[in-house]
Amino acid sequence: MKKPVTAGLLTICIILSVSFITSGSAAAYDADYLIPMGNAVGINLQTDGVLVVGVSDVLGDGVSASPARSAGITAGDIITQIGSEHVSTVEDLKAAVNKLDGSTVTLQVMRSGNTVTVKLTPHKTPDGKCELGLWMRDGIAGIGTLTFYDPKTGVFGALGHSVNDLETGVIIPLRTGTITKSTVTDVVLGKAGMPGQLHGSFNFDKALGRLTQNSPNGIFGIMDTKELTRGKRPLPVARSSEIKTGPATILSNVAGTEVKEYKVEITRIYTGAEAVGRSMMISVTDPALISQTGGIVQGMSGSPIIQNGKLVGAVTHVLVNDPTRGYGISVEKMLDTISDKSMLKAA
Repeated sequence: MKKPVTAGLLTICIILSVSFITSGSAAAYDADYLIPMGNAVGINLQTDGVLVVGVSDVLGDGVSASPARSAGITAGDIITQIGSEHVSTVEDLKAAVNKLDGSTVTLQVMRSGNTVTVKLTPHKTPDGKCELGLWMRDGIAGIGTLTFYDPKTGVFGALGHSVNDLETGVIIPLRTGTITKSTVTDVVLGKAGMPGQLHGSFNFDKALGRLTQNSPNGIFGIMDTKELTRGKRPLPVARSSEIKTGPATILSNVAGTEVKEYKVEITRIYTGAEAVGRSMMISVTDPALISQTGGIVQGMSGSPIIQNGKLVGAVTHVLVNDPTRGYGISVEKMLDTISDKSMLKAA
């Protein structure tokens, strides 16, 4: 039986999960030229609040009902306050629980974007400790791919979709986060019915940049070093209306630290209601990439897509039944999502 409250960082590979894309006719963040990247990076996010990833039915004694379940707390809730104590981390939550005396306490919880108040009566053990019956997480780490870097402002974008908690599907509410250099150590080949995956190593003690935004259209932040951009040149930014079916390329890092260009085909453009979560369908045509990865694999999300000398978007998803095909998002939609206010604050 697991302990009612657990701490720790779950290390995973960033998943090519379905994202809900917002649209706009004019980019909120204006950029005519961006450097397409393609580097695999380690991504570390710390939650704004403590994410509930599970609620037990009974406590560790096998008899007592879970106070959290009785109070209506569910997986995906984000606890931000216990009584008068604000909590941002699992350690904050543990400290707040240790101060409880067994009487009913009020919790502030974020649920589906709304703040709700929950009253909970903790279980008091014979030795005087209080238990809630929750399994918690306050951070997530994995590998993803940088899409672009703006040499004028230092802003970067990656993934082309949000970072979600795998167990609950909730978009991780960002408190703080960093990206760091990563080395791809091996690849699990993608097969029909079983998406492949990049494996890599990274060290978060040496950050390249700071995350400021985790949004449905990508993660964004400020780069603190030009280490990854040396020798790379900016390309014009394509508007969504400029993307056409036909040949294109992607930049991706599927071995070591080397970024290579691979041939793809844009086979379909999505508009209107069909464009929710996607802007285009792509098909990998490069024999070298198919041989090395099987096509698109988890960890490649964010790989920049280039067509006719312009940066047009980023790889975001793989089709489970055909790893040579997947979806991409336009770079215009990524730029539409960037909050200028958050970037100015970070800078």
